[in-house]
Amino acid sequence: MTETTEKRPVGRPSLYKPEYCEEVIALGKIGKSTEAIGAILGVGTKTLYNWRDENLEFLHALELAKEFELQWWEDIAQTHMIENKESDKINATIWSRSMAARFPKKYREQVKQEITGADGAPLLAGIQVTFVKPSE
Repeated sequence: MTETTEKRPVGRPSLYKPEYCEEVIALGKIGKSTEAIGAILGVGTKTLYNWRDENLEFLHALELAKEFELQWWEDIAQTHMIENKESDKINATIWSRSMAARFPKKYREQVKQEITGADGAPLLAGIQVTFVKPSE
């Protein structure tokens, strides 16, 4: 007589529920980050990533939530870029940061530092290497 043993899963059972997909998308639509979504669901970010890796529908929900999150924040930046309703004056700080994030090749703030010697001369003009025969 052969006996078959059923493997029991190791560790605690997953708290994942398929209905989380809709909730994750809804939270993304109001600008919530992945970390905030995890906190609202009562789990850590690592758990969200485990669920993402184990469930294709949850992967798609997280991806879509991230797109909605980006859209929400871009909409906020666009609607709040004008300093006040009666003015056409743009908030330069918001505009600059938004453009740098969107188009980093053209608008990224960059600081270039060069270290030189006196009057702009190079610190090292050259390196001389001398080989000597050891004394016998």
